[in-house]
Amino acid sequence: MPAMMTAPQQTRVPIPQPPRAITTKDCSYLKDALSWQLLAFKKLHFFAQQATDPEVKQALEKAGQMHQRHYQKLLTHLQVNNAAVMASIPQIQAQAQQQQNQAQ
Repeated sequence: MPAMMTAPQQTRVPIPQPPRAITTKDCSYLKDALSWQLLAFKKLHFFAQQATDPEVKQALEKAGQMHQRHYQKLLTHLQVNNAAVMASIPQIQAQAQQQQNQAQ
């Protein structure tokens, strides 16, 4: 039986700020993340309204507010002029010019 090899541990450094341009795949991920955060917020808000224990109610409201903040943070990442950013990237400009030249 071959010995199992484990992958070396990789340390991931968080990205200090989101990329300037948003790809189609990024947009899909953000859309999913927004949906999850909104659903979590709505559920926790509903459960907090149903709770009778003040400590439970407060904990649910606090968790819901966290998801609401995450939702708002994700929205700020979507407030970019993607077309302008993509046009400012030299590699993309060169490819676009090549495609236009081929089409003519």
